Amino acid sequence: MSVHHGLLAAVFLLFSHSLLAGEWSLSIQPVLSKKHIEQAYQPLADYLSKQTGETIRIRAHRNFIAYWASLQKMDGFDFVLDAAHFTDYRLQHMGYHLLARLPDTVTFSLVTRDDKLIFEVDELIARRVASLSPPSVGALRLLQLFPDPMRQPRMVYVNSSEDAVRKVIDGKADAAMIPNALVPRFDNLNTVLTTEPLPHMGFSASPDVPQAVRSRISLALRRASLTPAGRKMLQQLRFPAFIPASPQDYKGYASLLDIMPKF
Repeated sequence: MSVHHGLLAAVFLLFSHSLLAGEWSLSIQPVLSKKHIEQAYQPLADYLSKQTGETIRIRAHRNFIAYWASLQKMDGFDFVLDAAHFTDYRLQHMGYHLLARLPDTVTFSLVTRDDKLIFEVDELIARRVASLSPPSVGALRLLQLFPDPMRQPRMVYVNSSEDAVRKVIDGKADAAMIPNALVPRFDNLNTVLTTEPLPHMGFSASPDVPQAVRSRISLALRRASLTPAGRKMLQQLRFPAFIPASPQDYKGYASLLDIMPKF
């Protein structure tokens, strides 16, 4: 093949790929407001778009109730970066494919202001406890601590875990259920209880996404820590890396959703 024909072939392949490239949504669990989710995770969408030639757009959600309803309809969930219980639910019930995950585990802590003399979980019955709304992991873990509906705290639902802490510090809540990683950022919190760990968030793809696209996205995620562009993205999101993942990592965590109504 001549150099001329080789160049034409290369251009044709690039052009063909651009024609075949699709536009896909990337949903993120609503642990922040819609605006802040879009801002915080845009570097991930930009990185994946550039690395794969696909167009990845962040899809943010108003709150966890709306998120749960949309999730069950598979409405706008091409790719998802999500907590363990949602990831397992999709893998088991919706045919999703696990592409990568964040390393390590996540725990939640029930905290009070350090001048509140609260040391046992039962002391919070009928008191105000701030949390993200169900079915966030924190809210579901909180409800597990109070299985008797007649002996529960008064739930104060907020838009972020930082908001929950502010409610406690300002005296507008007696306690909060927050990610344990957030606790050291504040000097005046007392930890009443810390939950059992769950695997960190998983990145999964809908069965509607072609296998070739899933493979490119998975490779880009797992190679992120090895390239300057990937390391920049990880630094912006404060993630250490994306690592290979197995459905076994998340097996059983969907049971946390058993108490939730189906839409």
